[in-house]
Amino acid sequence: MQIEGGSEGVIVGGTTGEGHLMSWDEHIMLIGHTVNCFGTRIKVIGNTGSNSTREAVHATEQGFAVGMHAALHINPYYGKTSTEGLISHFEAVLPMGPTIIYNVPSRSGQDIPPQVIDALSGYSNLAGVKECVGHERVKCYTDKGITIWSGNDDECHDSRWKYGATGVISVASNLVPGLMRSLMYEGGNALLNEKLLPLMKWLFCQPNPIALNTALAQLGVARPVFRLPYVPLPLEKRIEFVRIVEAIGRGNFVGQKEARVLDDDDFVLISRY
Repeated sequence: MQIEGGSEGVIVGGTTGEGHLMSWDEHIMLIGHTVNCFGTRIKVIGNTGSNSTREAVHATEQGFAVGMHAALHINPYYGKTSTEGLISHFEAVLPMGPTIIYNVPSRSGQDIPPQVIDALSGYSNLAGVKECVGHERVKCYTDKGITIWSGNDDECHDSRWKYGATGVISVASNLVPGLMRSLMYEGGNALLNEKLLPLMKWLFCQPNPIALNTALAQLGVARPVFRLPYVPLPLEKRIEFVRIVEAIGRGNFVGQKEARVLDDDDFVLISRY
C-alpha cells in the first residue's frame, strides 16, 4: 500500500514500528523480510540505533548483512552522553553504510546540537538527518547543503516548501501515503495541509504509535492486537477517527474495508509474546 501510494522508503522497526518492543532477532528478521519482499521496489531503512554503541554497531552490521539500504540511528537515550560522546557514537556506525541520524529530544531526552552534525557532515555515508526540533533547525542544515527530512507531520509542509527539507519521515503516511506524497512533491499546498492537520493532530493525541495502531485496526488493515505497554485510544477518540476518515475521504486511506468504531472488547492486549 505504501509503494502504491508513492512512498519512497519505509523505516522498519522505528518508533512507529515498535522496534523498541522487539528482540534484536525479531528486529533484524523483519528488516530482512522487508528487503526480501520489497527491496527492489522501495528503499528499506532499518532502525538499528541503540543507546549502547556496542549494540548499535552489532545491529547495524546485521541489518546491512540482510540487505537494508540504509540505517536510522538515534542518539543514546536515557544514558545520555557528552557532545564528544555523541560524535564518537555516530562515528562508530557511519563507516558501515548510508546512515540517517534521528534527532527527537522529546524521546531521547537529549538534543543533537548542530555542532555534532557539522562534525559528521564530512562522512560520505551521512545520508541526512531526521529532524524534529523545528523549522529553524531545518533551515540551519539545509543552508549548509545537508539533507533533512522533517520528523514532524504537522510541520512538514512548511519545512519542505519554506525551509528546504527534502521530505518527511512520517506517521500519517502509514494511513494516507498518496496525500502525504502530494504534500511533499506537488508544490506548496496550504489547503491540503489544512485538510490533513486534524488527522495529524489526532495521531499524536497520545504518544505514537497508540493512535496509529488504533486507526489501522479500525480500517481493518491490522489486527486489533496491542503489545503492552500500548493500549488503544478511548472510545471517543475512536469515534473521532471515523469522522476524520469521512472528512478526508475513505479512498485516500490504506485498506479496502470501511472504517468502523471498534468496541473495547474487540482489542486484545498482550504482555508476553
